[in-house]
Amino acid sequence: MDINKDEMKLVFEEKAELLKAVGHPVRLCILTKLLFEGSSNVTNLQNCLDVPQSTVSQHLSKLRSAGVVKKSRNGLEINYCVENDEIKKILEILLNK
Repeated sequence: MDINKDEMKLVFEEKAELLKAVGHPVRLCILTKLLFEGSSNVTNLQNCLDVPQSTVSQHLSKLRSAGVVKKSRNGLEINYCVENDEIKKILEILLNK
């Protein structure tokens, strides 16, 4: 595989941004819950994390922007799940699962 320095730099920058997106204790907790317990809505995540609902929503927004989680609507309820396979692997390694 022949990758030049500029391509490598771009890859490293993308990976660093991805790691920054998940590198917060609340976001790690959200992702762990979503990965190992399945999709969830903001209220369920908020109850589990013991933080305000607005805080959970802000963190989910950052994770969505980074392409880590996706949302789906079920009637009036919006559920979130982990969509990034790299993050799934990283979490499994970090949590020894």
